[in-house]
Amino acid sequence: MEKYVVTISRQFGAMGRTIAQSMAKTLGIEFYDRDIVEETAKRMNLPVSEISDEEERATGFFAEKRYPLGMGSASMQQEIFQIQSNIIRDIASKESCILVGRCSDYCLKDMDRVLNVYIYASTEQRIDNCMTKLGMDEKTARKMVKDVDKARESYRIKYCSGVTGVLDHRDICIDSGKFGIEGTANILCNIIKSLMWE
Repeated sequence: MEKYVVTISRQFGAMGRTIAQSMAKTLGIEFYDRDIVEETAKRMNLPVSEISDEEERATGFFAEKRYPLGMGSASMQQEIFQIQSNIIRDIASKESCILVGRCSDYCLKDMDRVLNVYIYASTEQRIDNCMTKLGMDEKTARKMVKDVDKARESYRIKYCSGVTGVLDHRDICIDSGKFGIEGTANILCNIIKSLMWE
């Protein structure tokens, strides 16, 4: 079996991480998400919490409050993005795997045998997922869906040269609200199998 990589980008609350975990189990390959943060911390000799905080600042959650004049940790955020890009490429060069978030699709844009997936759902479906599956109250869910989506797209446009829209570097867009978690995972696994990547 030849090596292949699946990248998963997702709207907040569309259950992309859960779908990726299900796919990894079905396909018998590794799944990477927070592991990338942990490896970044190791390479930079910093606590994982500091890397996580800087990622959040880079998306805009804390930047306005902490650095009102646009000063501060921009150089560290750029370094984190570069190191994470290197980690993503290192992982992808060694094994078949699923990579969640962190602009993996862009980082691997010049690599063969990569399937880039974008998982979305209606706003109401995502709010429902946040409440029923993630334990949020409705007010928090509505705010998170709006804020996280905006932050992720801003981050992507900031660090991915030439990216202007949600479809750039993405091969498949799928509505997890229509097919459900397992249904979406099964559809994507069947596509991978049809490509003879298994």
